[in-house]
Amino acid sequence: MIDLHARERESSPRRHSYSDTNDIDFLRRALDRAKATLNEPRPPRPFQPTLEQLRLSQRLKDEGIEQLLRPKPVPPTPLPPNDDAQVEIILKKRGVISRYAREQVNDTDLSRLLPGQWLNDEIINFYGALLLGRSDDCKENPPKQKASGMQVLNVYYFSTFFWSKLREGYEKGRLAKWTKKVDIFSKDVILIPINHSNAHWTSAAINFRKKRIESFDSMGIRRDMVFKALRAYIDAEHRNKKKTPFDFRDWQDYSIDEPQQENGYDCGVFTCQFLQGLSRGDDVIRFTQKDMPALRRRMIWEIGNAKLRDEP
Repeated sequence: MIDLHARERESSPRRHSYSDTNDIDFLRRALDRAKATLNEPRPPRPFQPTLEQLRLSQRLKDEGIEQLLRPKPVPPTPLPPNDDAQVEIILKKRGVISRYAREQVNDTDLSRLLPGQWLNDEIINFYGALLLGRSDDCKENPPKQKASGMQVLNVYYFSTFFWSKLREGYEKGRLAKWTKKVDIFSKDVILIPINHSNAHWTSAAINFRKKRIESFDSMGIRRDMVFKALRAYIDAEHRNKKKTPFDFRDWQDYSIDEPQQENGYDCGVFTCQFLQGLSRGDDVIRFTQKDMPALRRRMIWEIGNAKLRDEP
């Protein structure tokens, strides 16, 4: 007969016993491992940014998003070969080269647009007259906005002599007469070139569209005196013409840090191109220092032909 109990005993697992010595060795090894772990360098604490670091990180993210959403600048269009060749013909002329409105330039003035030359009042005022003339022409015959986004705003241009009169004061400078036939408050933008101590050109604007006093300096300098002087002028002009103080509610002072010139003589070209962009309502600056040689030749063509080019 089969002993079932015997088979069950054979299939059951075998139990083992350990001596006290083995138990002590095991505990000793475990204790040694624990001590070694305690003697190891502590792991670094998890990074916990400060409130200032969190704010900086968020600001950088916002600026990155804004940069992606901002329209891409369209660089200045180079002159076609035939027009570029015409520049050399214009430069060979002598005497009065071009006339427009009340402005004129001669060959000596135009030579200021050659590389390395500082622009004078005649060049900047002639260019400003072209900007004003284009704006006046477009009021009578509004052009269709081009695919590049270029448009022409209703602007008014103050000559390079306006700033020196403004520094004298509204009454002493007799500035009320400067706008006897124009209502600046009906304009989109007022364009103002500024000569600082006969050593540097900058541009400024009274931007009624965006409610901003704007200053553009190719040296990257913030001109607080410009903001103060133009605010005083706007209020004085409004009191003189409208008989009430000007409402500066929601108005801002605006300046930019770039683009900047990399020499001591391109400030006048930067000034003219800042004013050009303002007159077109550009949302971005289209040029940098590297564009200055091409823009100088373009300005020679425009002044020589008394006409602004249509392309940006």
